[in-house]
Amino acid sequence: MINLKKIPPVDEILLNKEVEELLSKFNREYIINLLRAAIDDIREELRFLQEEMERDFIKEEVIKRLQKRVEQSARGTLEKVINGTGVVLHTNLGRAPMGERALNYMSAMAANYSNLEMDLESGERGSRYVHVEEILTRLTGAEAALVVNNNAAAVMLGLNTMARGREVIVSRGQLVEIGGAFRIPEVMKLSGARLVEVGTTNKTYISDFAGAISEETALLFTAHTSNYKIIGFSEEVKLAELVKLGKERGIPVMQDLGSGILYNMKDWGLQDEPSVQECVAAGVDIITFSGDKLLGGPQAGIIVGRKKYIEAMKKNQLTRALRVDKLTIAALEATLLEYLEGKPEETIPVIRMLCCSPEQLQRQAEELLDNLYSRIGTLPQVASLTMVELEDMVGGGAYPTYKIPGFGVDIEFHDNALEKIARELRLGSPALVTRKQDNKMRISVRTLLEGDAELLVDLIEGVLKREEVV
Repeated sequence: MINLKKIPPVDEILLNKEVEELLSKFNREYIINLLRAAIDDIREELRFLQEEMERDFIKEEVIKRLQKRVEQSARGTLEKVINGTGVVLHTNLGRAPMGERALNYMSAMAANYSNLEMDLESGERGSRYVHVEEILTRLTGAEAALVVNNNAAAVMLGLNTMARGREVIVSRGQLVEIGGAFRIPEVMKLSGARLVEVGTTNKTYISDFAGAISEETALLFTAHTSNYKIIGFSEEVKLAELVKLGKERGIPVMQDLGSGILYNMKDWGLQDEPSVQECVAAGVDIITFSGDKLLGGPQAGIIVGRKKYIEAMKKNQLTRALRVDKLTIAALEATLLEYLEGKPEETIPVIRMLCCSPEQLQRQAEELLDNLYSRIGTLPQVASLTMVELEDMVGGGAYPTYKIPGFGVDIEFHDNALEKIARELRLGSPALVTRKQDNKMRISVRTLLEGDAELLVDLIEGVLKREEVV
C-alpha cells in the first residue's frame, strides 16, 4: 500500500517522450485506454508489495507495460504456431493449414473486385455457389452441391429444409457431440425437426428404423461416428441397408460424414473413414461434411446430394444467414481444383502430412536431431537429445482410435525445467507447441511445415539462452 501514492497520473505519463511517440502513431483515446489498463495492472501488484519502490521506477514500469500492450494490440491476438504435436488436424491450432494455391487465390480475390455474384457472359446477377458446385459434383458424383459456413450449419439447414415440424429417425448410438458441446440432438431441435431415437447405445438394427417409420417421418438420419468408436458387443445399421429401406418407403436418407474425404487414403493405411464418393455411390440422398478437416480447405459446411433437395435448401431463408463469403469460396475452389488435377498429396498440406512415408519422417527427424545437437547440445539445461519412433494422430474428430507411426525428437532438461521452457516457447513469436512424454519435450516432425524445423531450433536456443530460464 505504501507505493500506491507514487503511481504517476495519466497526464504526467502522457508527456513522456516514448509515450508521445506512441501518440503520434496511434489514436489518442486508444493509447489512453491502454495506459489506464497498464496502470491498473501496476496498482494491483503494488497493493500487496511491502518493499518501497522509487516513483521513477514505477513510472518506467508503467511505460514498459504500455508499450507491450500497444505491441500486442497492434499485431492482433492471432499468432503463428509451430505444431510439433503430431496431431495433423489440431482443432485448437486451427485445423487444416491451407495450400499455396488456396492462399494465393484467396489473396487475389480479397484485393480486387470479383464476379462473385455476376454472370460475366450475360451481365446478369449470378449465384455465388456456382464457383464450387460444378467442381464438387464432378469430384463426388452427386447431382448438386451447396456450401455454408460450417458442418453444423449444413446439418441444421438440411434438417430444417427436409424435416421441419416432422420426424427424423436416428440411432441412439449416433447422437454424437461434435465438439465445443454442440450436440446432434440440440442441432435437430434448433432445426425444428422432431428427433425419434431408435435402438440402444451399442446396438441398433435396421428393424428398429423400419418399426419407427410413421406418416410423420421425413428423414432417415445417420451420423458417421468419426470422433469415437464403440468396440465390443455392438451393432450398427449398414449404410446400404438404410438406403434400401429409404427407397422402399420413399423416405430420403441424410448422412453427416463430419470429416469429408475426397482422396483415397486406404493406400496409406487409413481404412475406416468412408469417402464422400463412396457414400454418394451407395445412394445417400443428402451428405454433409467439413471443408477444413480431411478436405484440407477453409472452414465450410459442404452439402452434396440429389438436385431436388439441394435446390430446396438454396431457397431456404436460413441459407442467407449461413452463407459463405468470397474468401471462403475462393479458398475452397482452389483446394478442390487440386483434387481435380489429381495430386493433392503433393499440394494440400493435410494430405501431404498423412501420406508422408516413415522413411521421409525418419530423415526429417534425423536432420532435426543433428541441428538441435549443434545448437543446444552443450547448453547446461539439456540432459539428452534422442530421436524416437512415436505415434501421431489425424485429429479433428477423424480416426479416433488410429495411431500413425511417425518419428520425432525427445529433449530432456535438467532441474525439472520442462514446464517453464515449454511455457516460454508457447509465449514466443511464433509460438511452439509440443508434446510432453515421460517428462521430456517431444517434437513430432510430421506436422512441421516448410521452414518450421529451422525456426523451432532458433526458438529453443533463444529460450535456453535467456538469463531468466537458465
